[in-house]
Amino acid sequence: MLDRMFLHGVEVRGRHGVFDFERRAGQLFVIDVDWWIDTGAAVASDRLEETLCYKQLYDRVCEVVGGQPWALIETLADRLIAALFARFPQVATLQVTVHKPEAPIGGSFADVGITRLRHRG
Repeated sequence: MLDRMFLHGVEVRGRHGVFDFERRAGQLFVIDVDWWIDTGAAVASDRLEETLCYKQLYDRVCEVVGGQPWALIETLADRLIAALFARFPQVATLQVTVHKPEAPIGGSFADVGITRLRHRG
């Protein structure tokens, strides 16, 4: 049995984009992460060690988004998934959404982003 946990609205400055000015100045990215794990042992023991610490997940998201720049948000989402699967082996499935609210579109818009859903294996 798997349960869905989530951390939404993580705001991080990054230097991702296809234009030089995006990489130079950086911009805000908003990240949502949903993960599916078996929480049975954590429920039975009521111990943090039996589940995924969302503070550790938050820190890893910030490291990746604030780190190496990528041209595409598709690539950023993929690198986030790879980094989170590597750090948290108890996670069976991950869904990562990268929002780019300051995308250089040149007009008014509510949101732009990508959601990637991946299963371990």
